[in-house]
Amino acid sequence: MLSLVLPLFLLLLVIGVPIYLTMGTSAAIMFAAEGRLLPFAQKLIDELNSVTLLAVPYFVIAATFMERGAVARALIDAATAWVGRLPGGLGLVAVLACTIFAAMCGSSVATAIAMGTILVPAMLRNGYERGFSSGVVGASGTLGIMIPPSLAFVVYGVLADTSIPRLFLAGVVPGLLQASLLAAYILWYSKRMGYRVSEPMPTSEKLRRTWLALPALSVPVIVLGGLYGGIVTLTETAALSAIVAILLSLFVYRGIRMADLLPVMTVSVRNAAIIMIIITVALAFGHTVTETGITARAVEMVKASGIEGWQFLLAINLLLLVLGMFLEVYSVMLLIVPLVIPMLAPLDIHPIHFGVVLTLNMELALLTPPVGLNLFVIANISRTPLAEVVRGTMPFVGLMLVLLAFVTYVPVISLWLPELLMGK
Repeated sequence: MLSLVLPLFLLLLVIGVPIYLTMGTSAAIMFAAEGRLLPFAQKLIDELNSVTLLAVPYFVIAATFMERGAVARALIDAATAWVGRLPGGLGLVAVLACTIFAAMCGSSVATAIAMGTILVPAMLRNGYERGFSSGVVGASGTLGIMIPPSLAFVVYGVLADTSIPRLFLAGVVPGLLQASLLAAYILWYSKRMGYRVSEPMPTSEKLRRTWLALPALSVPVIVLGGLYGGIVTLTETAALSAIVAILLSLFVYRGIRMADLLPVMTVSVRNAAIIMIIITVALAFGHTVTETGITARAVEMVKASGIEGWQFLLAINLLLLVLGMFLEVYSVMLLIVPLVIPMLAPLDIHPIHFGVVLTLNMELALLTPPVGLNLFVIANISRTPLAEVVRGTMPFVGLMLVLLAFVTYVPVISLWLPELLMGK
């Protein structure tokens, strides 16, 4: 049966059938061939019955309200007050504001949209090149899935059955390293191009802008502080972030009117439902694949081949880079994780470390054509030809590839903080 289903699976992928239908169809055929179609339906329901998975819709609601609720404007104003005077100030504002915004919404696309809508036009008005402006915001936006709380880490944690709070901590140092690399390049390039800096700002104005941004800046402290302080669980953390995002959008920054509450909530629920369906089908598909014995045979092959951990990680990175060019982020994760996770222990690769490596690859997937979602988002916002956006993004892709190699082969970068705060 597997010899028949595998070609069908590959055919459905090639002709562009959505990944959840590809996985669902393949798994359903395998269950049906064994006369267990009803248990397959029950398996889908069982996978949805997860307290951890319940965090996903709450994080999606938080991201949607943060994106539309004028929270980004307050963060950008505060960041401009403190780094706007430096060479390439608006580019540095993009990195700083995206880093903070990422710590509130957990979504790369939401971060890119919220920041790009304001910053790309501002950079163009101040004489920045269109391609460079697009590249800065597109690359900075990818921090949304590395800086905690990250929806990508939640999905990986569910698929890999590993600690999501540890994954959140594991993303902090790589995320800050990425932000530092982007900022250093922006400083160097802006000095080289002679971009003008903004006028000095009185200290009183800096403090005023910071004060106005405090409600937004408090969100990561409240949400993550509650999680690691043991006050709330992960799912309660997600619900808390959604509530805070709604309150900020409605009553503090007033980017959303009360009349808009239901339409925005509808968009949030629809987006969450899409992700939940994909994850559920992927979990059922992974269970089916495991029952066929594919993963067990793959593990035995890996052991017998004598391949070392560093070689395996190199091969996986290359595979992920290629897949990321043609599939969107969650599709790649759902394809790879169920197959790869059983192979990590025999190769002495920590699943938390692998989760960070995978997520960094997914950041690159958001910036690599032809399916890099952040490229299309920024091209649409800035009304820039896609080819020009791609050219502007390439230097940042190069920096992130260097970071990927560093994070891949120096596991302590990912594991140091979670082991420091939560033990081994």
